[in-house]
Amino acid sequence: MPFIDKMKAGAAQAAHKAQEAAKAGQAKIDEAKANRERDGMFRDLGAAVYAERTGTGDAQTSAEIDRLVAALKDHEAAQAAAAAAAATPTDAAAPTGSSATPGPATTGPATTGDFKLDD
Repeated sequence: MPFIDKMKAGAAQAAHKAQEAAKAGQAKIDEAKANRERDGMFRDLGAAVYAERTGTGDAQTSAEIDRLVAALKDHEAAQAAAAAAAATPTDAAAPTGSSATPGPATTGPATTGDFKLDD
């Protein structure tokens, strides 16, 4: 039954690659959402600074500027932490028992499991 073992190993590898692709896609969606949030905060900050500098702002304009600057700093720190966290699992993503780079005598994808090839 070596053929069935190969099929199982191939299916497991395909499932793993599909999960990695889904995670990468979700990361891109999250990054785009974070960029939209950041752009909105920058737009609001620019409008508040403009209002303050032109004298059209009110009593809360200065406080709003301070709040937006603090929110942008927090947002940047959160993005840096998320990027660092996303980089760490990717480095250790190789499944246990498999080789990321097959040896010279091995052909085909790296597989897990214990099986023998028929001569």
